[in-house]
Amino acid sequence: MTKWIGVKLIHAYRFLFAWLPSQCRYEPSCSRYTEQAIMKHGLIRGAWMGAQRIARCQPWGGSGYDPVR
Repeated sequence: MTKWIGVKLIHAYRFLFAWLPSQCRYEPSCSRYTEQAIMKHGLIRGAWMGAQRIARCQPWGGSGYDPVR
């Protein structure tokens, strides 16, 4: 139940900021990655994994395909 709340919050974020162009360096995007991580690992761990991914999304970070493990 709680993971659905996290997923719905991500959907709301995407809806509110859909007008902005995508700037993500990774595939899947950070919001999709966080959604997948929440669905696979639960709200707490999935949100933590998403936060770590966002922290890596910087000019000196990596890029490319990075699936949820």
